[in-house]
Amino acid sequence: MESDLIHIHNWLRPLSWLYGLGVELRNLLFDNGLLRQKEFQLPVICIGNISVGGTGKTPHTEYLLRLLLPKYRTAVLSRGYKRRSRGYQLAAADTPVEVIGDEPWQMKQKFPEAIVAVDANRCRGIERLMSDDATSDVEVILLDDAYQHRHVRAGLNIVLTDYHRLVTDDALLPAGRLREPVSGLARAQIIIVTKCPMGMAPIDYRVIRSSLQLKPYQQLFFSAIHYGTLRPLFDSSSAAQTSITPDTHVLLLTGIASPQQMYKDLQQCTRHITPLSFPDHHAYSKSDIARIETSFAAMQGSKRVIVTTEKDGARLLAAGSFTPIVRRHIFVLPIVADILQGREPQLHKEIIEFISNCR
Repeated sequence: MESDLIHIHNWLRPLSWLYGLGVELRNLLFDNGLLRQKEFQLPVICIGNISVGGTGKTPHTEYLLRLLLPKYRTAVLSRGYKRRSRGYQLAAADTPVEVIGDEPWQMKQKFPEAIVAVDANRCRGIERLMSDDATSDVEVILLDDAYQHRHVRAGLNIVLTDYHRLVTDDALLPAGRLREPVSGLARAQIIIVTKCPMGMAPIDYRVIRSSLQLKPYQQLFFSAIHYGTLRPLFDSSSAAQTSITPDTHVLLLTGIASPQQMYKDLQQCTRHITPLSFPDHHAYSKSDIARIETSFAAMQGSKRVIVTTEKDGARLLAAGSFTPIVRRHIFVLPIVADILQGREPQLHKEIIEFISNCR
């Protein structure tokens, strides 16, 4: 078991205790019906976590889209974090990233047949999806990062926890990164431990299962990520950088919650990595572009490349003008989630049965 991404600020634990009291009171009010929850006739699946960012919600939401889109008219409803718009927004093929946010924009580009909408008020968003003419034929709704949005009672809750930062090893905000106590896992029917190493030993599976103390109604799955083929962000006609070799010098450009694992994974391909990190969901400015240009110019070696995430790619496209040479060298590295232990059919069965029982 690794815990290399966990750092607890013990001096902040008194504030975490106060924060936890507030969260537990809120959950108690929902559990006892004093705060109202709304159920919907359609199957609603929530993909979320009890920690702040970095567990892989987008790759796992995309995993569900690949499963469901061939069978059902499927919608993704997100908050649209850090978008420059308000209220309910329905994504079209040409909707700017600033209007809906980077992750919804990414999903709409990759899955044009999916309905993608954003609304901070999830109840209102679901009602609009069900009532508007353009989306009234929706059959399944995926709620992205809405586990704490308890005004919606989702029929199926899927909670993710990072293998490198298990919720059972973490602490509440602000000392750690937990949004609510570990007891909040009890609301989930499915728990997925994400970003697992491919060569996990059987004892690792057993240790994690034991530490999570699952309820009888809960199913536990483990997933790993694999990286797709590098693709140019700007110029599809540029020379393909389909692989990273030991002599490739990489400027790793990220604006995500947990870039450490991507850095470690790329180290298996080359040791020549220069990390350039920005905050999660960072909106790149002209000064940021200048900083990226300067960092790239300072790199050594004949083979130089800028590697970034799909989420960052969405924001870089909207950021402004790069010089032609930098444009030709920025590549996106896609991430795909895989279910381990040969249990993918079981996960599919759980999800499809839930949808079928709602119809």
